[in-house]
Amino acid sequence: MAEELQIRIHGSDALPTLVYLPGLHGDWTLIGRFRKALRGRVRFVEITYPRTLTWSLDDYAAGVETELARQGITRGWILAESFSSQVLWPLLARKCFHAEGVILAGGFVRHPFTWGVQLAEYVCGAISLGVLTRILFGYARIARLRHGRSTETRVALDEFLARRTRLDQRAAKHRLHILAKNDPCEIARNTTVQVYAITGLFDPIVPWPWVRKWLTKHCPALKEYRIIRHSDHNVLGNASEAVAEYVIRWMNIPSRPTDANPAREAPEDLAVASK
Repeated sequence: MAEELQIRIHGSDALPTLVYLPGLHGDWTLIGRFRKALRGRVRFVEITYPRTLTWSLDDYAAGVETELARQGITRGWILAESFSSQVLWPLLARKCFHAEGVILAGGFVRHPFTWGVQLAEYVCGAISLGVLTRILFGYARIARLRHGRSTETRVALDEFLARRTRLDQRAAKHRLHILAKNDPCEIARNTTVQVYAITGLFDPIVPWPWVRKWLTKHCPALKEYRIIRHSDHNVLGNASEAVAEYVIRWMNIPSRPTDANPAREAPEDLAVASK
């Protein structure tokens, strides 16, 4: 293992706690815009995973749970992005961390197309680091154009690119491998923790119609499923303001007068499934 699981905390422990578990990239380098959109209304806890080639999903859950407990954090909400929805389910099953509610951002239970995950695993292992780096540099240029000349965005993207090493690539391949084999449907069926989900309309990575259909039919704890029209799989980065307002509402935190008005974001919604 190249490093230990890392944690950083923004905000006072007097605030409601929201724990962010990252996507396949495994770190906090792309969450800055969403953190900023929260405007200090929560204690925001960010996780970066070790670049391990051996951990199971239960190991990931245990690692998160242990580090949170070490920081004195034993309860709160969990925001699980994409891959980390697979860490979320065993974390709930372990019942050591008291989850007050969970939010899936581009997340899922069992991936609707396991063959697609297996293909991604193969490509991730076959592509050279040089090609991958060129692709990521292209992504970074587009992100800079989309988000202006923000110093915060530039620093975060630089950190994101710096972390993309050969070991990091192998760790991502390993995460895809354990994801393809995982089936947490029984946990999702039986959970009593309130579940919310949000994603972008254009999401070829985790196609939401299949995910939403399964959750609506089989997960009694599902409360609401939101789809943001002008976004994609990276909904936390590309629709930060809208997602932050939904998260705050779901956590039942009163909005401040200066906060964005959730009603202003309503045209972004394409579809809702709620119970």
